[in-house]
Amino acid sequence: MGQTFQQWASRTGDLEVAHVDGEGGRLRVYYLSSMADQKTVFHHVLPRLQEMDLSTVTLPQIERKIGVTVDQRLYRKNQVIERLMEGDIYIHLDQAEYGIYFPSDGIQSRQISSPENETNILGPKNAFVESLEVNLSLIRRYIQSPQLSYERLKAGKTAPVDIALLYMEGITNQANVQTMRQRIEDLEVAGIIDASTLVQLIKDNEFSMFPQLITSERPDRTVAGLMQGQVVVLVQGSPSAIMGPTTFTQLFHATEDSYFRWLISSFLRILRSTAIFVALLLTPAYVAVLTFHYEMIPADLLISLAQSRSRVPFPPLMEAILLEGVIELLREAGARLPTKIGQTIGIVGGIVIGQAIVQAGFTSNILIIIVALGALSSFSSPNYSLGAAVRVLRFPIILLAGIWGGFGIVVGMSFLLTHLLRLTSLGSPYMEPLYPLRFSDMKDSIVRFPISFFALRPQIFRPQDNYRFDPEKGSQKEDIDE
Repeated sequence: MGQTFQQWASRTGDLEVAHVDGEGGRLRVYYLSSMADQKTVFHHVLPRLQEMDLSTVTLPQIERKIGVTVDQRLYRKNQVIERLMEGDIYIHLDQAEYGIYFPSDGIQSRQISSPENETNILGPKNAFVESLEVNLSLIRRYIQSPQLSYERLKAGKTAPVDIALLYMEGITNQANVQTMRQRIEDLEVAGIIDASTLVQLIKDNEFSMFPQLITSERPDRTVAGLMQGQVVVLVQGSPSAIMGPTTFTQLFHATEDSYFRWLISSFLRILRSTAIFVALLLTPAYVAVLTFHYEMIPADLLISLAQSRSRVPFPPLMEAILLEGVIELLREAGARLPTKIGQTIGIVGGIVIGQAIVQAGFTSNILIIIVALGALSSFSSPNYSLGAAVRVLRFPIILLAGIWGGFGIVVGMSFLLTHLLRLTSLGSPYMEPLYPLRFSDMKDSIVRFPISFFALRPQIFRPQDNYRFDPEKGSQKEDIDE
């Protein structure tokens, strides 16, 4: 087996060796007890080997007996170690020029369950798990087509991890495929734990808080991305798929938008888009108006505001930052605690602390309402990363509003818009179809048109095949008796 394998075996406590023909015999079976399915070892491989005449047996005879092919022959030591670490069983015969491996189901992974983060009312209820093979099977159940292409890549020097690159041959633009492949192959990292880590390594602008590649735990959403020309990446050990290129407007799309009627989907998308602006600008507007622009407040409301703030010793800027900080602290504490306790802390803590802060005179009732609306709006985004980015960006805009009033908000939003216009995703414009303006893609952006309008695939992905279906036939609705 070689000195390299022996050194690896000496520091691998879960490596098991079965001597089929007795201690010191010429046939041995290797497997990792923490990775391989031991039922396969003891109920399939070993019994069949023990039925053979081991004094004269050859590897081709063993291959025929246990049912393996020439593709399962291993000639190099590093191949043996890789197969063992993936949970397979290795069979070694002394004086043979190669060894063979037998595939094992390995240790069972988490069962397929409903999505936890991307919940839905309509549509499929399954989600990706931590097994790459299971995730591939979930996608192939939807796309039973030879056009679905699968490339197996590896990334990580110290702990290499398997990565699946998926795309639709004849639909997906090969420039996007090559860009994604090249960025993964060029990685110089020790290892990759999750798809979210890989996204940070391959996105266009590593200093931007906005998600430039979408991660999803839903197979149906991933399949929809493949069918419209996106490139998909799956990572071993991660329950999320990476999709790209993507656009800013796609961050407001929920999976079940495709399952609702178009008017309902359009209303919900407009609601989500509006909520993001509310989350970003409502508290800064409060600070700017109370600090510099009292004349903009109606007289009746001004009296109510004056009464509410009569006992508050802090200026609006400090008051807003204090309350926004408390809200973020409650959110973070609720997310880190166990589910049932976290929900209780979030609800009870918000009520108790909010009421206590008002009674103590640290803030006004109106700001409590405004901050609560802003926090609620930030969670309306289907993309968690976008909501997190909005919550962080809210603080510098509040500071600008406290320093320069409405002009500060305009300055902050101008810098933000400039940043968004400069962003790209796999080299494609991030703000398309808004900038550059593309009317053909507007039908599935902030609003969603009826499905009959979706004959053309989105041009942001530069698909090779532009048409999903014939637009003339797609719009025909003939009765059966015509």
